Amino acid sequence: MKLLPRSLLWRTFLFVALLMLLSVVAWFAIFSTYEREPRARQLAQAVVSIANLTRAALISARPEARRELLRDLSDREGIRIYPADATDRVAPLPDRTLLHRVEELVKQQLGPATRVTMEREGERALFVSFRIDDGDEGIYWLALPSERIERVFPLGWIGWGVAALLLSLLGAWLIVFRITRPLKDLQEAARKVGAGETPTQLDESGPTELATVAHAFNQMNADLTLIDQDRALILAGISHDLRTPLTRLRMGIEMSSDESLCEGMTADVEEMDKTIGQFLDFARSEGGEAMQEVDVAALLAEIATQYRRRGFGVTVATPAAVAPAPSFGGALPVRPQALRRAINNLVDNALRYAGSELPVELALGHGAGEFCIEIRDNGPGIPPAEIEHMKRPFTRLESARSNVSGAGLGLAIVERIARAHNGRLELLQRPGGGLLARLVLPTSPQQ
Repeated sequence: MKLLPRSLLWRTFLFVALLMLLSVVAWFAIFSTYEREPRARQLAQAVVSIANLTRAALISARPEARRELLRDLSDREGIRIYPADATDRVAPLPDRTLLHRVEELVKQQLGPATRVTMEREGERALFVSFRIDDGDEGIYWLALPSERIERVFPLGWIGWGVAALLLSLLGAWLIVFRITRPLKDLQEAARKVGAGETPTQLDESGPTELATVAHAFNQMNADLTLIDQDRALILAGISHDLRTPLTRLRMGIEMSSDESLCEGMTADVEEMDKTIGQFLDFARSEGGEAMQEVDVAALLAEIATQYRRRGFGVTVATPAAVAPAPSFGGALPVRPQALRRAINNLVDNALRYAGSELPVELALGHGAGEFCIEIRDNGPGIPPAEIEHMKRPFTRLESARSNVSGAGLGLAIVERIARAHNGRLELLQRPGGGLLARLVLPTSPQQ
């Protein structure tokens, strides 16, 4: 359900609170059921006793003293006596289990002809009929205040009940918090691992199950860190061992007299050197670089200038052409070298696949809580069905395998850099043809 909170803490707390409330309601229902019978018997006995005492008092009192007796009963006890008449307007007894049980018990002791009602001639009270003698004129109504049958809850009980409920809910929240807090830490640590960062050690104290999970995660994190270190060491050694002979080859080529052969071999050596550099960039951990405030607009202008000096048509779009929002100023939190590497890879891909003679356009925009860097080219683009596949390492389009050089790591490197920034890489088709590579990053490092 959309109304339920997403966090485990609040879902569990609401579930526990609901169980506590249902438990209180159930206990209240049980108490009411078992308390009804003793209360009905007590009330019926009181009514019967008052009726019998009143009958005895009226029979034994002198006729001239009966009026004074009835006045005393009304003033001191709230008990009123009315002569019964066949034309009396009597309302049916309300549909309450307690009242019907009281009526049943009263009839057992005063006789089956006894009538019980809560309203007579528009007056509200507990009316019970009784006889003084055997004649029809000896029937009277005994009226008791209705407050005697109503249960009164003191306000103090309500206050104590609310206080007990709040204390119970507070205790439930503390219990749930102690259970879900380690899971929250585990979630944050897993997010950092997914972003290429190295999280701190999780606390392995607490319940056995949570401590076991924390220990397993810490062991996994230590193993991953060791694997990354070994991988970086191996690749560093390979790059050193490969680039040393490449340097000697380049020196030998420069000493050769065959210019056409030298140009071809030099291009091959440079391509091999770029491929080695891509391998190293892909293996590099982007989480090791600290976040810095960088003027991204100035960075795009600097990168475009560097490409133009090398003879490529790379430009920066004007603010009016930026999507999805107008241009903005100020520094943004990024990893400078990683972001530069990602933009260079996207521009190199655009020049490689679209053709170096076609223009490439850079653009910067921002939306709600994020900004985007766009690289637009006029090449053949990527079929929509192949977009996610192209983000994988060592992947190229079938149509480009025999015509374009490279190791197929450019987009995979950009995808990894985007994830390290808690962002994403989007590859879209341009309306007029070509590819739009959009690097979307959060404007805040916590997002």
